[in-house]
Amino acid sequence: QVQLVESGGGSVQAGGSLRLSCAASRSIFRRYTMDWYRQAPGKQRELVATVTSSGSTNYSDSVKGRFTISMDNAKNTVYLEMDSLKPEDTAVYYCNAKFAGVSVWGQGTQVTVSS
Repeated sequence: QVQLVESGGGSVQAGGSLRLSCAASRSIFRRYTMDWYRQAPGKQRELVATVTSSGSTNYSDSVKGRFTISMDNAKNTVYLEMDSLKPEDTAVYYCNAKFAGVSVWGQGTQVTVSS
């Protein structure tokens, strides 16, 4: 079973930037679809960004133009570059890997944006 470990969360002021990392325990990106989700207190977990095994990307409307998802196959790592952060981006961010009915989650990393 592949394992995912997120890092890079923290506290930042509005307008700032953070880069989240999701490291996989083995090479999976050539088969798996990788997603970043987030969950704010009292809210449902929402899909933020996706990158497929072919490199196609997709973003939620709330982050489009501000967040960028990318992957480094050599490092088995997916990144989420977050720019122009807003207080409403405050949440726990989770990495998810999907392939052939298998779904694997990381432990999450907290992002807090202050106004």
